[in-house]
Amino acid sequence: MAVRLSGLTATAPEGPLIVMAEARNRTLDADEVARFAKLSGEWWDAAGPFKPLHRINPTRLTYIRDQLCRKFGRDKKAASSLKGLWVLDIGCGGGLVAEPLTRLGAEVTGIDPAEENIAAAKAHAEGAGLAIAYRAETAEAVAASGAEFDAVLLLEVVEHVPDVPAFLKAVAPLVKPGGVMILSTLNRTFKAYALAIIGAEMILRWLPAGTHQWERFVTPEELGSALRAAGLSVGDMTGMVYHPLGDDWRLSSDKDVNYFATATKA
Repeated sequence: MAVRLSGLTATAPEGPLIVMAEARNRTLDADEVARFAKLSGEWWDAAGPFKPLHRINPTRLTYIRDQLCRKFGRDKKAASSLKGLWVLDIGCGGGLVAEPLTRLGAEVTGIDPAEENIAAAKAHAEGAGLAIAYRAETAEAVAASGAEFDAVLLLEVVEHVPDVPAFLKAVAPLVKPGGVMILSTLNRTFKAYALAIIGAEMILRWLPAGTHQWERFVTPEELGSALRAAGLSVGDMTGMVYHPLGDDWRLSSDKDVNYFATATKA
């Protein structure tokens, strides 16, 4: 490959550059990043396009807190139950999870490849007086730095990734020995297609049309296999279901649509 610099032409090695480009294409979808970047100013509008995330957030936080407290021997009823734990929130968006975890005492780093999302997250955290380390960076870049965390979060992330096994293998080094990775995603079932895409996107308009691609949904079996291949041991999988009568979300044994997974590194 020829590279022109200040009127001079030099030959650069193609192999490593091609490998890096292929790896990036397998673990990061630029169109997905751009789609969420366009909505960066609406992360904290509870009635806006991220309304579903606001609605499921209490359930997500309950699951995360309880799993971390169980793993690290903390009292989940304590106001600062996560004090001293280093947490990485991958694909943090506007900080909907990073902020409450910080209030529980965790030292949170939030990363997102979209600079617009990070700018929105920083502005909101500063307004709330919260110290959160936000960075416009990819998870692969953070992993390459050698950083390690007690807990790594991948919430509503893997269903937007082109190659889930490759992505998990790339980010697993971010979990320190004895640490955990917590994920939430959508199961690739016809029920999930009917509820998450036809229902939530096309009929109820809870989400902008095109938010999800059903073929990228990940079954619990596929996720478990990818986690094990990345050197992690799956300890828990729990579903999350919507209760229309209570108009709320609850943890459940039903993993047909939404579900969580917790994996540990020996």
